[in-house]
Amino acid sequence: MDDPEPMDSPASQASHQRYKPLSWGFPLLARLHFYAGVLVGPFIFIAALSGALFALTPQLESWLYQTELTAQTLGEPRPLADQSAAARRHLGDGPVLAAVRPSPGPRETSRIMFRVEGLPAYEHQAVFVDPVSLEVRGELVVYGTSGTLPLRIWIDYLHRHLHLGEAGRYYSELAASWLWLVALGGLLLWWQRRQNSGNTRGRDQLRQWHSRIGVVLLLAFLFFSITGLTWSRWAGDNIAELRAALDWGTPAVNTDLTRFSAPGASHPEAHAGHSVSAVFASHSDNGALYDAVLTRARAAGIDAARLEIKPASGPDRAWTAGEIDRSWPTQVDTVAIDPASLEVVDQVMFADFPLAAKLTRWGIDAHMGILFGLPNQIFVAACALGLCVLILLGYRMWWRRRPTRSVSQRIATRRLWSDLRKVPLKAKLLLAAVTVALGWFTPVFGVSLAAFLCVDALLAWQETRARAIA
Repeated sequence: MDDPEPMDSPASQASHQRYKPLSWGFPLLARLHFYAGVLVGPFIFIAALSGALFALTPQLESWLYQTELTAQTLGEPRPLADQSAAARRHLGDGPVLAAVRPSPGPRETSRIMFRVEGLPAYEHQAVFVDPVSLEVRGELVVYGTSGTLPLRIWIDYLHRHLHLGEAGRYYSELAASWLWLVALGGLLLWWQRRQNSGNTRGRDQLRQWHSRIGVVLLLAFLFFSITGLTWSRWAGDNIAELRAALDWGTPAVNTDLTRFSAPGASHPEAHAGHSVSAVFASHSDNGALYDAVLTRARAAGIDAARLEIKPASGPDRAWTAGEIDRSWPTQVDTVAIDPASLEVVDQVMFADFPLAAKLTRWGIDAHMGILFGLPNQIFVAACALGLCVLILLGYRMWWRRRPTRSVSQRIATRRLWSDLRKVPLKAKLLLAAVTVALGWFTPVFGVSLAAFLCVDALLAWQETRARAIA
């Protein structure tokens, strides 16, 4: 993100002569690359560093929470009804049983997850139960389908919104919105400067390392930028709408049970004089039903070791049992089961996902470092730390070439507005159309670009005044 060459430098003049058809393009790109690097660089740095920490900490988390995650006894697991009862006795009657994750293997605890007042959405209070002895090994807050534990929840929230809640999501969307453009812009500038032999060697050492890291990790940066935008607030909503319009959405099981009843007919759960709501309430905390649903789900092809059973969200909804193993090969099959008849009313198998939905699933899991296990973790961390080094090198280059008190040097600096005036009319119209489209699809990018233009206009005005005084 080094500052563009002065207007009257020999390197700039040589470049202008050699690339006359695009003499307006590279200076404009260099200035935009510089602004984004200086102003958006800190946000990208925080996102990259926190992303590296998130990728590197699963093993640390397993060690830190070894007591909760490890069972002490071997043998035949007790029914889920007994395990959930043990967790209920531990927590008391207040929390609502939200899901059960049976022990995935020997010496591993089951997670009995409760909705507790005061916890944010997607967070649960998990009680870790030894499936054989029914000993409660502890309780922790867990987050999301991946079951992230407190250490990585803290890192994840730092990465996602700086622990500032919804307002903090501006930061991560700003970083993701600009990363792809800065990376591509850097590639074009690197290519242009390779054709130019007029660079001085003193600056080149830093610039060469900056460029090499950017070129080597370019595809990774583009990948992280695109997948990161899918999680963002505003661009993410637009991406979701685009996927839905193209029928690229991720399939989900239909848990609606009313579709099986004739109009005016009573729900099958409303029997023996019990109201639907009363039956539903008993089912929501009925440990024996978890065992029945698990057995039925296994018979329906849910065969992954790691799975989650969720009770119905309402009296006319089915229970679900879904695989949650997002490593390779991906196991995320899900079935919906009527709690009254234990019939499978719907199922979604990953093998039947559209290709776009599979790519989305794999892309998100690779972004998180969980798709291929340890190699994926190392790759994500290495790319993220490489991005941090690249940004630091960029700031070092800027510091060595920072503006001085010399009026002549300030006047010689390029500005976006001065370069925009050199753009041919047709190219201006094309640039404007592309910019408006990008600004609409990624609003944070559009607003920040407008801010850059305002800053540039202010600096240009100050330099005009300085020139007049000089």
